[in-house]
Amino acid sequence: MRKQLPKGNRKLLHAWAFYDWANSVYSLVIASAVFPIFYGALTLIKDENGKILDDTVVFLGIDFNNDTLISYVTAAAFLVVSIISPLLSGIADYVGNKKIFLKFFCYLGALSCIGLFWFSIEYLWFGLLCYFLALIGFWASLVFYNSYLPDIAYPDQQDKVSAKGYSLGYVGSVILLVLCLAMILMHDTFGFDDEGLPTRLSFVLTGVWWIGFSQYTYYYLPKGNKNQKFTSRVLFNGFRELRGIWRSLKHNIALKRYLAAFFVYSMAVQTIMLVATYFGIEELDWGTTDATTGLIVSILLIQLVAVLGAYLTSRASAKFGNIAVLIVLNCIWIAICAYAYTITSPQQFYVTAAFVGLIMGGIQSLSRSTYSKLIPENAVDTASYFSFYDVSEKIGIVIGMFSYGYVAQATGSIRYAILFFIVFFVVGLILLFRVPRTGAISKESA
Repeated sequence: MRKQLPKGNRKLLHAWAFYDWANSVYSLVIASAVFPIFYGALTLIKDENGKILDDTVVFLGIDFNNDTLISYVTAAAFLVVSIISPLLSGIADYVGNKKIFLKFFCYLGALSCIGLFWFSIEYLWFGLLCYFLALIGFWASLVFYNSYLPDIAYPDQQDKVSAKGYSLGYVGSVILLVLCLAMILMHDTFGFDDEGLPTRLSFVLTGVWWIGFSQYTYYYLPKGNKNQKFTSRVLFNGFRELRGIWRSLKHNIALKRYLAAFFVYSMAVQTIMLVATYFGIEELDWGTTDATTGLIVSILLIQLVAVLGAYLTSRASAKFGNIAVLIVLNCIWIAICAYAYTITSPQQFYVTAAFVGLIMGGIQSLSRSTYSKLIPENAVDTASYFSFYDVSEKIGIVIGMFSYGYVAQATGSIRYAILFFIVFFVVGLILLFRVPRTGAISKESA
């Protein structure tokens, strides 16, 4: 039997971070790049010049704006994740087998990605179901993945290893996206007679990559931190633990105020990440430029710059403190949203993408590690703490996606939703100023 690696071990930290390499292909290929373009091609009717003639989709006998439909499905999936996360993480913490839940949702998500191979307008329900389950699998697995961070890394290691995970994810997902892009754009060279087949194969490759590379993480991660028997009382143990964590927040002012700020600004960050490609498809005048190539190039730009952003943010947090850096990042987001509201050309979109990439990796990795540092040092049920974190994030996304969908349906343009995002960042910024600069997140202890 393989000996368990001790907390703080470099090989263990690398194995944990490597799950980002495995699963981030979902967030790039499915959530951001290939699938949104594929979905747009299926659901939009355009003239020979690329002008949109009709964006209506009939689903369950109801007419939807195509953006509204996918945003509602996305919001519904996040709502499911927010409900099941405390249930499952509570069980995982109690019986001490977080790894089995991490594997289950990984496989659910990956196999659902493979199922998108059969997405078609004739069987829209099946494609949306696979998209729905893939999203649940990805985000639910992150509850258990994130909860391992305080178990495998000491506080002074957590910023760095969190940033390393995001960086590995960006690099790995870019490698697969480049391969998918090559197949799509050079389908004749690869021997594909059907132009749509390489796009569908991209979904299969995503699932296979996710399952295959995650095995390295599973080999080294510990089973869990408890070993108790499963009983009927355990079923709702997660909700009881969340209630206990909610009550404990009154004694942890820094964590309570940070969570409030995170809930608001993350609402905007995550929604922007989910809708950016749809914005590029419908709101920009691509002219003679191929929209598919332009959008994927911009997404690749975001991913590559994000590696630098995660690194720079980790260095900045060590020098200035976590909260101070998060305040600056929110200010930059406000400026980006104000600029994005005005853009109409691909060139402007590329500029926006570069700045988004620079701060996207930073705000995601730093938000996770800041929360991890604020968890009490003697906490044993870390999965429940991270479930609370993830539930806050997911409920925020539900609100953000429903707002986005409503605006798209009411105005016929998703451009106006950016105004909502600016409000979220401003409120998040105000709340961040109220977080005490003490303890593990101050620059003195960084």
